[in-house]
Amino acid sequence: MAATIAGRERLPAWAHNGSMRIEDFELERFFARYEFAVDHLLCASDVEGWPMGDLLALADPGARALWDGLELGYTEAPGHPLLRREIASLYETVAPDEVLVFSGAEEAIFVAANVLLGPGDHAIVVWPSYQSLHAVARATGADVTLHELRASDGWRVDIDALRAQVRPATRLIVVNVPHNPTGALPDLATYRAVADLAADAGAVLLSDEVYRFLEHDPTTRLPAGADTGPHAVSLGVMSKSFALAGLRIGWIATHDAALLDAAARFKDYTTICASAPAEILAIIALRARDTVLARSRRIVGDNLALLDGFFERRSTRFGWVRPAGGSIGFPELRGGIPVERFTHELLEAEGVLLAPGSIFGHPGNHFRLGYGRTDMPIALERLEAFVERTLG
Repeated sequence: MAATIAGRERLPAWAHNGSMRIEDFELERFFARYEFAVDHLLCASDVEGWPMGDLLALADPGARALWDGLELGYTEAPGHPLLRREIASLYETVAPDEVLVFSGAEEAIFVAANVLLGPGDHAIVVWPSYQSLHAVARATGADVTLHELRASDGWRVDIDALRAQVRPATRLIVVNVPHNPTGALPDLATYRAVADLAADAGAVLLSDEVYRFLEHDPTTRLPAGADTGPHAVSLGVMSKSFALAGLRIGWIATHDAALLDAAARFKDYTTICASAPAEILAIIALRARDTVLARSRRIVGDNLALLDGFFERRSTRFGWVRPAGGSIGFPELRGGIPVERFTHELLEAEGVLLAPGSIFGHPGNHFRLGYGRTDMPIALERLEAFVERTLG
């Protein structure tokens, strides 16, 4: 029997004919080559990872007992019940059984796209964006429309343009708030308009919220997607705001029980269940979330202040739309020098890595800059010295 997801009867993804053909993930191929071979990674999207001992020191007695008594067997496929409870508490209306745990956000994106989309379906994805948000959707056989964000508009979502992109076959609308790679954050009215538009179209709204809680002005924090209605899905992960990328713990949260069931069944063919130690460490971090997030905000805030000074001093050479959230930005290199050449020469001269916008398929002269690492001040000094020598 076909499952009903967001009010639509759907065949399971495995019923679609043909096999998946997916394009290379350019950003991940870029990192595979450079990430662990450079002095300073000035394009990292995460926040400096927690040392294991420091994280364990945050454990309350109950969580410490879970860690000390942990047996390294299989875990519950939906996620540890206590972990799902902690994740659910991040939302206003989500219950623990409305959370499904994955091995990182990447697996969650892969599974969600495969259970929601297939040949004949249509998806709209904000762009530039993390490539898997549109590449996996396209690989299911669905038609994908990119909703382009522009620096000249402050990287904002254009509701009128988005509405014009909706078709009768639209099954999925994907947004990323705060946004990677620009750090942009829509206002509340725009975000609610996107959610309403998806609902009116009978589409699922997938809200990628991996940088949630890193808004630079906490009053601009948006409602979680899952809290906007039964048609919406929130994507979360421990990697970004919580600074625990090594755990590989991600999740989706939604009121759509049929979608959760379909995703759980598809996950039986991917990882089945998450890592037992990682789940307990995630419980520790989420129970101590105020401390964990305060550390992330401090690192990001201190680094952003340094970037403000840099871009003010170098305003003739760089265009800078100041991020509203997250730990990344997407500056533009001015003056006619190709950004690919600039980033390559910076790497050769200073051992500092920036990610040119072409990795995101972006045709402009932008690059991704990350400011969540504690060595960013040193990397920024090297960048400025290089700019002074080569660009003046």
